[in-house]
Amino acid sequence: MWKQQTVQVIFPAFNEEEGIRRAITDFYDTGFVDEVIVVDNNSTDGTREGILATGATYLFEQQPGYGAALIRGLRAATADIIVTCEPDGTFSARDLIKLLIYSDDYEVVFGTRTSKAAIWSGANMGWMLRMGNVAVAKLLEYLFNGPCLTDVGCTMKLIRRNVLESFVQQLSVTGSHFQPQFMIMSIRASQKVIEIPVEYLPRTGVSKITGKLGKAIRLGMTMILFILKTRVQTLFQR
Repeated sequence: MWKQQTVQVIFPAFNEEEGIRRAITDFYDTGFVDEVIVVDNNSTDGTREGILATGATYLFEQQPGYGAALIRGLRAATADIIVTCEPDGTFSARDLIKLLIYSDDYEVVFGTRTSKAAIWSGANMGWMLRMGNVAVAKLLEYLFNGPCLTDVGCTMKLIRRNVLESFVQQLSVTGSHFQPQFMIMSIRASQKVIEIPVEYLPRTGVSKITGKLGKAIRLGMTMILFILKTRVQTLFQR
């Protein structure tokens, strides 16, 4: 709980057996988290057993896709403050306090992994991936009149439930390019949005999304096309 407000953390999980229990424990150990919700997205390893061995809430999402798992968790959320994150060891539970402090003044807080000082040695954030994230984030910022943005792929985010409820049923991107839709809808739903740096650590295991350069480039192009398409649609909706 944060200043008499309940806090939930949502983890999407696909084959996260190696780090899932530690991730859940680390966030509970901050003392601010009332509930961790983990959405199992068809894991084939021991992810389910790892979740059930903790105090986390287990949800199952049959439709494959990073976005599908997050949408399932977001629609199930009931806390005053909702935080999304990855359970793969790339984010520090200690950064939760940063997001919560900013939530006193802002309704939505985006994390960014592109601040040089916060990228740990061994983290999957090489020069090309970093610059690609910054470039796509700037495109989104300028086209949707957002706050200063430097990362379109960071999954560590905070949102207040009253803002989330205004668009959660309209979330539709079930694939890996979910984040741009979430960011666009958040910016359109609230004037109090900010981005802050979070620590970015080496991953436990191999990334399913940006572990290979080719995959990362394809994802970046998909995000760009989605942002442009959404901007065109908003112009015709006026």
